[in-house]
Amino acid sequence: MHIADLLSTRAYLTPDREALVYLHTGERFTYRQLNARANRLANFLRERLGVQKGDRVSILAHNSPIYIDVFYGLAKIGAIFAPLNWRLTARELAYIVNDCEPKVLICGPEFTDILAELRPQVKVAHIIAAEGVQIEGALSYEDELARASDAEPERPPLDGDDPHCILYTSGTTGKPKGAVIPQRQTLWNCINTAACWGLSDRDVAPVFTPLFHAGAWGAFLMNLFYTGGRIVLARVFDPEASLRTIIEERCTVILGVPTLFQIWYNSPYFAQADFGHVRFFINGGASCPIPLMEAWRAAKGVVFRQGYGLTEVGPNCFAMTDEDSAPKTGSVGKPVFHSRMRLADPETGQDVPIGQTGELLISGPCVCLGYWRNPQATAEAIRDGWFHTGDMARMDADGFFYIAGRYKDMIKSGGENVYAVEVEAIFREHPAVADAALVGQPDEKWGEVGLLIVALKPGQAATEQDLLAFCQGKLAKFKIPKRVVLVDVLPYSPYGKVEKAKLRKQFVG
Repeated sequence: MHIADLLSTRAYLTPDREALVYLHTGERFTYRQLNARANRLANFLRERLGVQKGDRVSILAHNSPIYIDVFYGLAKIGAIFAPLNWRLTARELAYIVNDCEPKVLICGPEFTDILAELRPQVKVAHIIAAEGVQIEGALSYEDELARASDAEPERPPLDGDDPHCILYTSGTTGKPKGAVIPQRQTLWNCINTAACWGLSDRDVAPVFTPLFHAGAWGAFLMNLFYTGGRIVLARVFDPEASLRTIIEERCTVILGVPTLFQIWYNSPYFAQADFGHVRFFINGGASCPIPLMEAWRAAKGVVFRQGYGLTEVGPNCFAMTDEDSAPKTGSVGKPVFHSRMRLADPETGQDVPIGQTGELLISGPCVCLGYWRNPQATAEAIRDGWFHTGDMARMDADGFFYIAGRYKDMIKSGGENVYAVEVEAIFREHPAVADAALVGQPDEKWGEVGLLIVALKPGQAATEQDLLAFCQGKLAKFKIPKRVVLVDVLPYSPYGKVEKAKLRKQFVG
């Protein structure tokens, strides 16, 4: 079975079951309807525009059912889904478009100005205008879909290593890299998650995060379509509306990121929200502060888990039972069923003992093919079948893994390694601190010293001296930042990771 079969098989098994709620319009779609749309998209692209196996198709739009059409429809004809991050500038998008060279680009109404700026910089054979927007020389998505046949398209020969998606990384250390996601990776993400997270046809999950990211697809959407559950799709994120949606649609499994969980916790609606129907909340994207997880449990009695994943190996790499979620707070759990993991010394390549920190290496059918047109980056990341995540982790005696941060997110001060995640965790314990980010700044004596950028909670006050005094006795002297800068807010990626490249540019240069 390939991804090409997943939606059509689900539509055969449970054709009239509700599969998708689109909050923006209130539309509700059955599996039969979603599969018919995907078939129409596939037939239109192949018959009208000549899209063949291996061709790329991009989309620049807010969340909508069109993403579902493209994700599953392209798989049926062996074409490749290459979504574009609409948060990027035209210049940044031009690099990605010129790298993956899509034959077709679908544009939503909010991004026509960006497209106009982008078009002189790229070469795309066909532009498709979605949701009624008028774009010069573009076909209408809705008109073409209505004309196309809803019959299952003829499948080209497919195997597990045929590319299904190209998903671009954030490019925090340079130009974005396109992770090539094969059909088998998407399929095994469904199998692993269903088997290890206990998902069923009774589960309902909201999707509030952008569908140009792997987490929006891989955490729950493709997995609940696999098990026959229901997805509630938001066009964009709204703090108050999203919390009400969880209650009104009786969602059972909810993915969030640290900033999202903090926003919900601070929401006026939080106090009255009844989460009795929720099986578990799971945090992804970046590590969730333990005090925030404990605050949710204390306030609402909910099951709260920490997740872990990467675009290149799938968003759901670990699993944890409800019973273990509180005693093992801070852990991401144990490896999912069909995967292998190692913790290795990055200098020697040897496995580290239990309790010691090493680089997390992952092997199995969930590993991507590498990076699009970037053999050097591929060779560096995948060695002897193991994907080198660049993340530090340790395993306890019970087999539970704990992520300790990025190896590259480290300062070398006076010959000592200072890991940002350790320092940031201490400062987050201060009652006035909302979040903190450590970066390095050059120093004549020590080579590099720590610069901590701190955002305070609304209505709270603290000085640089207060914060530095707070960490005395909690951190070794060489780990204590030499400078603290207070800001109103830190810059975040859509998945809750602090964008340290922006902080370095602003404060270090």
